[in-house]
Amino acid sequence: MNRFLIKILIFFLMTINNIIAEENIMILKLKDGDVKIELFEDTAPNHVKRIKQLAAEGKYNGVVFHRVIDGFMAQTGDVQFGNSSNDNFNLSRAGTGGSELPDLKEEFSELPHDRGTLSMARSQDPNSANSQFFICFKPAPFLDRQYTYLAKLLREWNLLTK
Repeated sequence: MNRFLIKILIFFLMTINNIIAEENIMILKLKDGDVKIELFEDTAPNHVKRIKQLAAEGKYNGVVFHRVIDGFMAQTGDVQFGNSSNDNFNLSRAGTGGSELPDLKEEFSELPHDRGTLSMARSQDPNSANSQFFICFKPAPFLDRQYTYLAKLLREWNLLTK
């Protein structure tokens, strides 16, 4: 009888884990395919909440990668000036805007900025992240504990480096 209860409990926990995991998976849709992203709600709860809110509101739809540094990173998320389907789209100003929401307080962690790390972009002020984020193409340890690490690309991320 105890084995049966243990099996049910394990099944229940696995099911709950899958449900929680799916809540923290987002899909970045690119012209060449989709990229799965795992959000780290435990590490950066306010930043993850912001990304989810802006995504749910469709704010990231049509936003371009406005800054790409070969061998380092790609930056996107300027919902004010970087949205190519918006009247405010201005490629020369993309990267200078954010959302209408207030900036976020930093949530730095000990997680390393490895290949596929997704972190919030900000100005010199550590508490200035808003809507923009960047994805590391290779390890960037000099960013550790300097930027809020909020997600990791799960697979297909090579679509970003074509």
